[in-house]
Amino acid sequence: MGQALYRTYRSKKLSEIVGQEHITDALSRALQKGTVSHAYLFTGPRGVGKTSIARILAHEINGLPYQSDATNLDIIEIDAASNRRIDEIRDLRDKVHIAPTSAKYKVYIIDEVHMLTKEAFNALLKTLEEPPAHVVFILATTEAHKLPETIISRTQRFAFKPVDPPKVISHLKYIAGQEKITIDDDALALIAAHGEGSFRDSISLLDQIRNTGDKVTLADVQAVLGIAPKELIEQLLDALANHDPVSTAGLLQKIHHQGHEPAQIARQIGTELRQQLLDGAATLPSDQLLVLLAKLIEIPASADPRSLLEIALLDTALAAPGVQGTPQQKTTQVSKVMHESVRTKPEVQVEPHPSTFHKTEQKASAAPKGPPEKPPAAASDTSAAGGDKPITPNTNIPIDQSIWPDILAAIKQRHNTLYSIVRATRPNFEPGIITLECGYAFHQKRLNETRNKQVLSELITQVTGQDIQLQCVVGEALGPDEAISLPPALPPATNEVVHTVQKTPAAGPVKQLDPTVATISNIFGGAEVLES
Repeated sequence: MGQALYRTYRSKKLSEIVGQEHITDALSRALQKGTVSHAYLFTGPRGVGKTSIARILAHEINGLPYQSDATNLDIIEIDAASNRRIDEIRDLRDKVHIAPTSAKYKVYIIDEVHMLTKEAFNALLKTLEEPPAHVVFILATTEAHKLPETIISRTQRFAFKPVDPPKVISHLKYIAGQEKITIDDDALALIAAHGEGSFRDSISLLDQIRNTGDKVTLADVQAVLGIAPKELIEQLLDALANHDPVSTAGLLQKIHHQGHEPAQIARQIGTELRQQLLDGAATLPSDQLLVLLAKLIEIPASADPRSLLEIALLDTALAAPGVQGTPQQKTTQVSKVMHESVRTKPEVQVEPHPSTFHKTEQKASAAPKGPPEKPPAAASDTSAAGGDKPITPNTNIPIDQSIWPDILAAIKQRHNTLYSIVRATRPNFEPGIITLECGYAFHQKRLNETRNKQVLSELITQVTGQDIQLQCVVGEALGPDEAISLPPALPPATNEVVHTVQKTPAAGPVKQLDPTVATISNIFGGAEVLES
């Protein structure tokens, strides 16, 4: 079995350490002058050389050559994550007084020291304060903020930093040459960027992709990391800059279908936006940009990163100049629309307009007084007003595009929620068949539900007078200028009790949705948008 590359190319001398010169130079001078401290604390991110330097220092203090596969009884490594209890530290405290067996100093390397318990820290404290002359402690941690100040104050602290990308790329290129790995410069740059300044992570990734082909390309690295193509991220940023929620939603659906992780997409978008800030080429207003960056940071740790990513990007796409409401209010509106559209509870039949809804079996005394009753209007007047008059089948009408507005009107009268989804589809007519082309998979799934498909089929039969087969497929999304807009239906002029979904005032003018929120409603399905 071969050895991992990061172990094969682990540094053996302080002079071989790359990217931590501010530390290696200071330690080298201390060794030359004989001013070695009794306790060191190495802090910093993972994979930047803390443990390697600790081992090298332990050997050079004792004048011993460092071989990674060799052991020395006077150099003791302790994993604090596995030996964090007070009993282990008491055992260490008792043994530090024993003289070294062959070396000049007994060196204790305690890795991930922040994992020690409070009692263990207290037991270690006295030893750190007054250690025997033959003992040196080297503590290493990635989370220095978890250490007690009493421990930190008794050590010489060295803060490690992420390695600069050019140095990582140069080192990776050297390793690739030694291992005869043919790899593109762009691929090396992506590996270094993904490593985020960690040599170990970068070298491990190089080790992983070395067998993907005779020549490792940028596409190979992207496939291994699950990174979306840069062109797709650029299209998404363009849609945000143009305040185009429809294109934004379509690109998010495409990203989901291609299997890219929302957390990774959030990181890519955040990286591009930060680079735009550095280059002075930001395409979003500064207030929107900062709000979006803050939301993108939260996505990887979210319990539902996909939904949070959708809401964050759609809110930014809706934040166009002239759109009413604060960003927070618009985010609330979008969230409510999306939340209502994905609920899986059975549909409830409602009247055409939300503002006319009343509770079932509402008492007549509690209902607002309406206008004086008028004589019954003619049938043509009822139709013009959008009333819920019976639909008369006509077996002579052709089954083509000309009948589509009548079908939509019938759906709107009987089932407002389904209407908001169907109106966003593209109908295709064949003899005996109507195929609804949905722009989004969740629209197709919703329309193919047994209850919804049965309702649609019955309404189409009533309008056309023919037994039509209904099919729903996923295809190209309907453009904003292609959608058919019907006039809003008025409430029925009767005292009939109707079923309700939400309780809203019956009086007052009908309030229209914000156009931008209406666009989202077309994409994700209809729902009532409540006031913030």
